[in-house]
Parts: sequence; C-alpha cells; structure tokens
Amino acid sequence: MAKNQNQEEPRVLAIILGGGKGTRLYPLTKERSKPAVPFGGKYRIVDIPVSNCINSGYRKIYLLTQFNSASLHLHIINSYNFDRFSRGFVEILAAEQTLEHSGWYEGTADAVRKNIAHFRAQNPTHYIILSGDQLYRMDLKKFMDEHIASGADITIAAKAVNRSDASGFGIMKVSPENKITEFMEKPAKDLNIDAWKIPDNARGDLPADLEYLASMGIYIFNADTMEEMLNNDSNDFGKEIIPSAIKTKKVNSYIFNGYWEDIGTIRSFYDATLSLTTPQPPFNFYDEDKPIYTHMRNLPPSKINDADMTSTLASEGCVITKSRLQHSVIGVRSIINEGCDLDGVIMMGADFYENEEAKKADEKKGIPRIGIGKNCKINKAIIDKNAKIGDNCCINVSGKRYEDGDHGLFYSADGIIVIRKSAVIPAGTVI
Repeated sequence: MAKNQNQEEPRVLAIILGGGKGTRLYPLTKERSKPAVPFGGKYRIVDIPVSNCINSGYRKIYLLTQFNSASLHLHIINSYNFDRFSRGFVEILAAEQTLEHSGWYEGTADAVRKNIAHFRAQNPTHYIILSGDQLYRMDLKKFMDEHIASGADITIAAKAVNRSDASGFGIMKVSPENKITEFMEKPAKDLNIDAWKIPDNARGDLPADLEYLASMGIYIFNADTMEEMLNNDSNDFGKEIIPSAIKTKKVNSYIFNGYWEDIGTIRSFYDATLSLTTPQPPFNFYDEDKPIYTHMRNLPPSKINDADMTSTLASEGCVITKSRLQHSVIGVRSIINEGCDLDGVIMMGADFYENEEAKKADEKKGIPRIGIGKNCKINKAIIDKNAKIGDNCCINVSGKRYEDGDHGLFYSADGIIVIRKSAVIPAGTVI
C-alpha cells in the first residue's frame, strides 16, 4: 500500500517489558534482572530488542523493570547515548510510588498503565510492545507498515507452530485476511483444536507441519486503542487485554517467519547461546546492515597462547593458554589457564582485571584468581561473571545427574551446572 505524500509519519514509542523476578533463569537472575543477563559473550539480552528498534528507525525506547535493576541501569547508561539532534533515547522506568498508585507492577498491562503519563508526553500515534527475553531479529518498520495498511487497532506478531508446541503458547484463530477472531491460552495437549488451523489463504510459504499461530508477545497498538484498553483493572496483555480487545476491536496477526526463541529458562538460554557456535547459526550476530549494539569497551584483543579451539566464540580481552575448547562461548576478560578442557561451556567472563595487589591478597587466603585455574575439565556448564575456579577442578564430567536446584557451591538445572556470579570454587573440587 503506497503512502500518501501528505500522510504523516507515525510517531512510534517502543516499550520493552523487562519481566518479573526471572525465577526460571535463576541463579543468573539472583543479582540482575532478566534483560541484564549476559548473552553471546559480550552482549546483554536487552541488546536484542533495543537493537531491533534502532535498526528499524525507532529510537524512542522505554524499558520497564522493577527487580534487580541496578546492573541494567548501568548497562543502558554505558551503551545507548543518542545525539541531541536525533531526539532518541533508551530510558528505564522502574516501578515507583506516586499519589495514584503505590504498588509493584502487577502484570505487563499494569506496568504500561502505571507509566502512561510518561508515554503521553511523547505524543505517540502508536506503541510497539516488546519482550525483554526473546532472541530474534525483526524489521519492526515492516511490521508497523502492515499494521497501518490493514487499518487494525492492534496487531500481534505471531509464529507458526506445530500441534505439540501449541500447548505452550497463546493460540490464535484467524480469518483468511489475518483478522484474529478468537484467542486461547495454552490449549491442553489432548484438546481438539483443528478448527484453529491457519487458513490456506493466510499460510504463504509456511512449512506444512506448522499449522497453528502462537502469539510472540509482541504487539502494536494504536495510541487511542491503548488508552481505551487500559482504562480498567486488567493487568496482563496476553491473558486479559488481548482476549477482551478481540471482541470489540480489529485485531490482526502478523506472521513472522524468521528465527525466534524465548530464552527465559536456563535450558533455552544455554541451547540458544551454544547455537551461536555453529557454522551457520540460526541467530547471526555477523550482519553489518542490522548489527546488535552493546556497551563499547576499551579492551585489548584476546590472546590465544597455543590453544586448540573448535566452534568457539571468544570475546575481547581474554587470555587463553594451552587449553582445549569446543562448542563454547567465552565472555569478555575471561582467563583460562593451561591444561584446561572445556566442552559446551558458557563462560560469562569478568567485569574487571584483578591487579597484582588483589591477586596476592587472595593467594594468602587460599582463594583462586578470577577465571579458570590450571588443569580443569568442565562440561555442559554456565560460569557466571567474576567466578574464581581453582586448579584441578572437574565440573560435570563424571556423568552424575544432580537434582534441579541449589547445591551450595553450584546450581543444577536440567543437567546444566551453573556456577554463580563471584562464586569461589576451591582447587581440586569435583562436581
């Protein structure tokens, strides 16, 4: 649909939802919010939705959060500084007490409602609502153009899924014109939902086995529609606002056929991160036209001293000496000493280099230095930032399966060992 020359460009405000306590990503979220969790060696999860906005030309971005937000604030301040002529910003809105409300955010819609006064000041015509814990690259400008061309009040980004996966999502019934007529939250696996299959006219080139449309939790609202739909006590977009809107508004679907992954659990986070090490990863950081932005650090190149590395990403400022690494992602400032063997390891690196004084003080106390000591063997593990692992440690190599949960020195989740941020693992430890 061609745009009339006199038609005003939409004034788009992007809102990224930071999520709740992040219990499914614990212990990575023990001291930070979900969007602030390090990802891909040098990034944070929040860099994905922020970069999608910037690459689509949308530079007025609010990030809503309320749990462990200090690390996120620091990252945003250090990463996203627009010049005064662009009028762009990335601003965090944490839960606050006012004369109108004094509680925490009660849900996704409630978080937006409690900040609507801040949003009105930007005089938007449209809102894009994004999630802070998903991995995807989407042209949001194309999404917006289709929303405007359709004349819809709300458009929901949707992913085609098979029947078994459909039970984990909100499923939408659509007309051949992509208008959503019904919404069902996580249908039971034994429920017959054949009537909810995607109409042939709306399928395009989707694979034959992907027969149902799942909500991605990504929405576009006309500004007046947003104001109207929030003028009640509904707290959640997916469970309350969208089902209610379908009854009275024109709500369309926008089928997204690219890679999309919810990285809100330890397992999904681990798998999505290690998929970056494949020759042709499903999510590609190496796209010059649509880069993923993050904090610019003044770090030296990584130094690889006689190491054997296969299908491994190493970020800036690392020192890796006479070790073997495969299918691993190594974060900034990581130190790996000689004789180590890492397979399927996510090492998030460090926030700083230890100076000689700190190293000597730790040695006197018998505390290992930051990084991985000599002759360590580590498999299928996530090592959070600033961890100190002593010499001759073995982590997840015995084949022993730990019950999910806290085990003192470490945390276990679905067979993955997580070493906490700033943890100290004494020399010779076997996990």
